[in-house]
Amino acid sequence: MSYNLLKGKRGIIFGALDENSIAWKVAEKVQEEGGVFTLTNAPVALRLGTINRLAEKCNAIVIPADVTLTEDLENLFAKSVEQLGGKLDFLLHSVGMSPNVRKGKEYTDLNYEFYHKTLDISAMSLHRTLQVAKKMDAIAEGGSVVTLTYIAAQRVFPGYNDMADAKAMLESVVRSFGYYYGKDKKVRVNAVSQSPTKTTAGTGVKGFDGFYNYAELMSPLGNASAAECADFCVALFSDLTKKVTMQTIFHDGGFSYMGVSTEVIAKFGEL
Repeated sequence: MSYNLLKGKRGIIFGALDENSIAWKVAEKVQEEGGVFTLTNAPVALRLGTINRLAEKCNAIVIPADVTLTEDLENLFAKSVEQLGGKLDFLLHSVGMSPNVRKGKEYTDLNYEFYHKTLDISAMSLHRTLQVAKKMDAIAEGGSVVTLTYIAAQRVFPGYNDMADAKAMLESVVRSFGYYYGKDKKVRVNAVSQSPTKTTAGTGVKGFDGFYNYAELMSPLGNASAAECADFCVALFSDLTKKVTMQTIFHDGGFSYMGVSTEVIAKFGEL
């Protein structure tokens, strides 16, 4: 069912790789709700993924951008505003990558060059994106920026590695930049802390199946799917959430407030 929540609104969606991506689901939902947008990802991800199929389906253009390069982001915003015919109303930052995770490095034995790349791509990129947007005045007053995070920013999840540090930094950027952008342009900046989700990036984390199954048993509503996350992101893009900003909002079926569940107790009773 469509409610036309984003009718007449323009935006950019970062990070759609394939049909399992949360960003992919967000793009489909935004179009369903009447929004128009450009799509972007790193050049290497564009070669590996199937984003052109999504672009064709959503009548969107793809603009490559390396989020660690200011000039790429400047080009992205300039072309998006030109293509869409005006300032942007929403932006999804669905960006994260850890070379340490990919190379199987343990948290207590990190490669620091990799660590810097993790922070640059997964957290500093939000600051850089917002800084470029603000300087270019590319986001319209009252616009909405959403980034994706995970509860490992606040609690220990062995195997999530240096991505936990990156997500903690990301959530700090949400609060700090949200203050300045809110004061100046009424632009909202929020993070959605999503359940473990079976995306290409998520399943690359060591022990992911354990995270996923444990969260499913712990959450009274069960894990939130990528499509359900897309619904929530659309609500945050819409005018129904005009006074919601600087928040890390848990979209996790209740997991974040659970101590233990009867299902988990039962599992331990079987040991």
